This record gives sequence, C-alpha cells and structure tokens, in this order.
Amino acid sequence: MKIRIVNKSPHPLPAYETEHSAGMDLRAFTGGPVTIRPMERKLIPTGLYIELPVGFEAQVRPRSGLAIRHGITVLNSPGTIDADYRGEIGVILINTSEIDYTINDGDRIAQMIISQYVKVKLKKAESIEMTVRGEGGFGHSGKK
Repeated sequence: MKIRIVNKSPHPLPAYETEHSAGMDLRAFTGGPVTIRPMERKLIPTGLYIELPVGFEAQVRPRSGLAIRHGITVLNSPGTIDADYRGEIGVILINTSEIDYTINDGDRIAQMIISQYVKVKLKKAESIEMTVRGEGGFGHSGKK
C-alpha cells in the first residue's frame, strides 16, 4: 500500500528500520534544541502531513529506548491520527524522569504504525452474553 505524505522538514521520511518492524520512526522538526523538564509535556512538531485512506489510522507510540533510558514517552499513547486529519503530525511527549531531557532537531522521538480498523454501529441491549472470564478485570488471572 502506498500512502501520500508531505515532508516539510529536511529529515528523511519515516521508514521501517528493520525488515519486520511494525513502526516507522518519527523525527523531531524543532529547528533547535527543546528541553523537557521533569513531568513536563510538550508538543513536538514533525513537519509531516499524511493522507490516510478511509478505514485506516496512524498510531503514534513511544520508542522503547527513550522510555527505558530517559523516561520519555508519548503522553496520549497511542495517539491516533484519523483518516480525515490533514494537519501536521505532532507528538505529545512527557518526561517522567527526574532530570531534564533535550530533544534535538532530527531526533527520533516516536514511532508510527498504520493500522486498518472497522467501523461499527452500537446496538443498545439490556444484557450481554457472559463468558468464562465474566467480569474478571485487571489482574484477575494472577501473577503466573
């Protein structure tokens, strides 16, 4: 599948870094260093504008290396880019560490996954069919 994308930055287009990668890295288009203080959030521009086909979305997710090494993550993870959105892709980053972190122009800051989805119509009901799991929620299956 080919998807149209406008790149107003001097950085390479998002690309799969390995043969079986699911996500393409997004790069910061900041024009210079941007420091994110502890527990601060900032919208980081990418210079990218995408034309997704109907029935598809782009999901913006954290990069695991930034998260584990520096506590930098995507705040609204995953962020959703809808098929009818035509504005610049921005990434909301938060610094969950105790020290400042600086994003430089061109740094890989997040990853983007293109995903197909199905639209549904919800039908109001008085009850739903039960399963073996039933209402078992968070942690219901234990540690093992």
